[in-house]
Amino acid sequence: MITPKPLLRRQLNLATRHQLTASGIPDGTITSRTRPGGPWQRLLPRVYLLQTGPPDHRQRALAAVLYAAEPAADPLSGETAVLTGGAALALLGIRDVPHTPADVLVRAPRRLTGTPEVRPLATARWPRTIAVSGIPSTRPVRAAADFASRAADPVRIRSTLAHVVQAGWCHPQDLHAELRTARLLTRPEVRAAASELIAGVRSIAEALARDTLTATDLPPPLWNARLHTPDGTFLASPDAYWPDEGVALEIDSAEYHYTRDAWHATLRRRLRLESHGILVVSATPSMIRDTPTEVIAALRTLLTLTTTRPTPPTARARGHAQLALPLDGSL
Repeated sequence: MITPKPLLRRQLNLATRHQLTASGIPDGTITSRTRPGGPWQRLLPRVYLLQTGPPDHRQRALAAVLYAAEPAADPLSGETAVLTGGAALALLGIRDVPHTPADVLVRAPRRLTGTPEVRPLATARWPRTIAVSGIPSTRPVRAAADFASRAADPVRIRSTLAHVVQAGWCHPQDLHAELRTARLLTRPEVRAAASELIAGVRSIAEALARDTLTATDLPPPLWNARLHTPDGTFLASPDAYWPDEGVALEIDSAEYHYTRDAWHATLRRRLRLESHGILVVSATPSMIRDTPTEVIAALRTLLTLTTTRPTPPTARARGHAQLALPLDGSL
């Protein structure tokens, strides 16, 4: 028996039954080698891992694509099956996104039976595809929209879409266009997440802060505006900024301050802002969630003080306030 080594190198030690038999390996050999204690493993119907150790996350993702691809097609071409949704986002490093069962697009009208590990989704709108770690996947913007289409938890949708944009995988306007094309903006939870991203919000903590501020009479800030010194040097990009008053809100999560260097970087950023006349309120996500009145009181005090202070801020903000999306999602 000759193991198809070039094929296994391309496919992370994975192969389908069709590929193995086409390489000259008899059905009986496949069956005997995948028995308990054998050198091969059956990960999915007709999909085998030709090693004894457990599969890693890349192998599990590719196994889903192999399962869904048409038997005679090259599964790595992205022509008949492609990873999308949470599984595709997890490959990109999006944190805390549920990636099982793996969503895999197949071309409509083809139908394929799902498994506990794989959820085939038939689509007539075949996407542009990319390879992520050697695995055919949709582009991040489509993966995010497909994730939102299947998710039910508003907090999870909000958090995941924010992470995709914050990580730089897609622009909020492009994501909005994809959500509109998929007719997802009619869902209130998806529409709310899209509206936040268009407004400049880039994290679930900022979204919570935006909800808190919207319920007050404070003027609306710019979100993630880029501040520059008068000579054009980049200064900082605070989470929320009131340009007329020169007040910034910084949401500092303990998750990013575990190290001494990270904490010092936060302090240096605050010093840079204050050296240019910007008043800073710092709060953690838990403070905004549990004691929002204290955060609002601090912001209100600073916004009031700026009307009489002798030294106005010298930084210039590059950003603009965005309007909320219309209810029918027609933008």
